[in-house]
Amino acid sequence: MKVARFHAPGDIRIEDAPEPVAGPGELKIRVRNCSTCGTDAKIFRFGHHHIRPPRVMGHEIAGEVAETGERVQVIAAIPCGTCEECRRGRMTVCPRQESMGYHYDGGFAEYLVVPAKVLAVNGVNAVPDGVGFAEASVAEPLACVLNGQSLARVGAGDDVVVMGAGPIGCLHVRMARARGAARVFLVDVNADRLAMAAELVRPDTVIDGDPVEQVLKLTGGRGADVVVTAAASGAAQEQAVLMAARQGRISFFGGLPKDSPVIRLDSNLVHYRELTIVGANGSSPAHNAEALRLIAEGAVPVADLITHRLPLSRVLDGIDLVSRGEAIKVTIEP
Repeated sequence: MKVARFHAPGDIRIEDAPEPVAGPGELKIRVRNCSTCGTDAKIFRFGHHHIRPPRVMGHEIAGEVAETGERVQVIAAIPCGTCEECRRGRMTVCPRQESMGYHYDGGFAEYLVVPAKVLAVNGVNAVPDGVGFAEASVAEPLACVLNGQSLARVGAGDDVVVMGAGPIGCLHVRMARARGAARVFLVDVNADRLAMAAELVRPDTVIDGDPVEQVLKLTGGRGADVVVTAAASGAAQEQAVLMAARQGRISFFGGLPKDSPVIRLDSNLVHYRELTIVGANGSSPAHNAEALRLIAEGAVPVADLITHRLPLSRVLDGIDLVSRGEAIKVTIEP
């Protein structure tokens, strides 16, 4: 079979590999779609400390069980299920968490074997009728968005600002709508990407100038109830605190580069305005199942966000499209 293997930063190769064989407790999947994300682009450029090359990449996975033909979606982040955090229901912060495409071969391949530990935490979900494989593969990033908005308590009547108009930002706009937000404002410094995203997800307002000034103006000086920084930007995180309303919630959704993780924060604003700042780290198996349900019910449409469908032989083109911000969602069809 064909696979896309990461060997070193800047070195991903399309190669032949033996078709895998499932062992006891494992599951063999015929991959139908594995979508790309910004993390894949980062891995291509810089590698990742959890990846020991060579490794088949790809973690947004949907396909068919090889033996039965059942249509399934596979989680990316694998909690251990037994540690103190997992036992307390905090699977997203499992200290022993592993990941498909990092610790185990992922979905940029014709076939993959799902480890037994994925099945042990209910990490393989049946794809509902009417949901295509490409849509099902987007359940994984949508699950991460669901986790972030649950932690930030996005709800009815909220004014929500989403900073970053990439695929995750688009999913945040749609998830905020599904959770009852009154207005959603979309921010990006890239005017072309902002226009492309806005054409699809139709935020109430797009903001490409000074976001703090414009959000305060749009809200009559009050600020936003929720601000989501869906970009790896320290400046966005600093601006988020300045534009939050009293008792506002701020989601630091996008992690910062490891060589520049520190921001300047006016803690008096947090103190006197009673702000809440929350992180967001991936998703749990339950979030994945819920994301599939939201897609199936039409509460969070995703099909139109898939702007490019490419064969496995063009996975590098897909990663390049993501890196340059010229696509919303790119899916690979092995």
